[in-house]
Amino acid sequence: MPLSRRHFLQGSSTLAAAAPSQSFAANDRIQAGVIGTGARSHELMQFLMRVPGVEIVGVSDAYTGRVERALERVGKKAKAYSSYKEILADKSIEAVVVATPDHWHKNMVIEAVQSGKDVYCEKPLTYRSLEGLEIVRAARQAKRIVQVGSQGVSSEAQRKAREMIRAGKLGRVTMIRAAYNRNTASGAWIYPIPPDASPRTVNWEAFLGPAPKRPFSLERFFRWRCYEDYSGGIATDLFVHLCTTIHFLMEAKAPSRVTGMGQLYRWTGSRDVPDTLNAILEYPEGFTVNLSSTFNNQFSAEGSFQILGAEGSILLGDGMTFVAENAIEDNRWIVESWPSKLEEEYYKNPKVRQEELPHTHQPKLKPVTEQYRSEGADSTLSHMAGWVDAIRTRKPPYEDALVGHRAAACAHMVNQSVKQRRVVEWDFQKEDVKA
Repeated sequence: MPLSRRHFLQGSSTLAAAAPSQSFAANDRIQAGVIGTGARSHELMQFLMRVPGVEIVGVSDAYTGRVERALERVGKKAKAYSSYKEILADKSIEAVVVATPDHWHKNMVIEAVQSGKDVYCEKPLTYRSLEGLEIVRAARQAKRIVQVGSQGVSSEAQRKAREMIRAGKLGRVTMIRAAYNRNTASGAWIYPIPPDASPRTVNWEAFLGPAPKRPFSLERFFRWRCYEDYSGGIATDLFVHLCTTIHFLMEAKAPSRVTGMGQLYRWTGSRDVPDTLNAILEYPEGFTVNLSSTFNNQFSAEGSFQILGAEGSILLGDGMTFVAENAIEDNRWIVESWPSKLEEEYYKNPKVRQEELPHTHQPKLKPVTEQYRSEGADSTLSHMAGWVDAIRTRKPPYEDALVGHRAAACAHMVNQSVKQRRVVEWDFQKEDVKA
């Protein structure tokens, strides 16, 4: 059963924000603006419209067709803004969703908090690791809420998994494996381009922003994840979700060492980022992570996200499954090569008899598996509702700017390792990649 992005995602902040000058009563409607109205943004808007007490009043995008559709979706009360700066300048807008290409995130998030707005930023928080601490500082200084959009941590499945791990049900966890596989052009981000797209309907300069100057390209505009100028490819689109979950489940901050390998094998005519990527991350908390993704085969068996402990395993997919370990020592094949007398003496040892001879065990019933199925609201709705609640209470959400910075940094470390062909390390004092 393929483990799709949506499939998996359904399944303590260190920076406390002080109370801002404005506050919201429970019945106040928060006026929100949306910066970037691409496909994922339309999903976010539909979920945000279901959260009580929020109204989307403004949208902005570099392609007019997306703005037109966003206004249709949101309703007559919303209006189009010619640029994100106009949204930030509007004092009536109190919060913004940033759902633009990655290379714009830092500028927009920092400008948003400095203009007094709370922010929901789609993952990854950053385009480069060094941007993360800039965002953290800006959010702290402005006393604004920033939540990053890896919504899986708001799912009941992941919360249940975290509870089990904390309770010691898995025993010591030393290995985690996680994979995302796809095998379609769309899965490889080669999206269809609207037939009306042209220099007349696409604001190329607004899209480029801080990116390198290049000639007008519809492929780059609509398929930006395929290009290094705007994206970190598989690592920043998919591995960030996985690392956010791992940090949440294991109460970890960041990997101490990362190594990665990746190549562009198949989709060579449409991108400059790998379509196959593998990485190993080592954490000081005492566990290792294997991450992998390919866009050349979609097989991902149920449980492609595995948390492996000495006493049991958790498989995350459409819900969650716990599988108990059944490890029994059996040294017969070794001891049978000893002299007969030594073999006989070995099995006279009460400890050996207890551990290695099943018929001497006390009879008991033990649950082998526990299965939990996801039902009800999508985790994106819970995640956005959590953002709105944080805006009202001024209590930072779990996935604040610092958590988002660390998760995105994992992806940047993988990409750096692939490019430089070396192990990349994290500096826990600096909260950034070692030089």
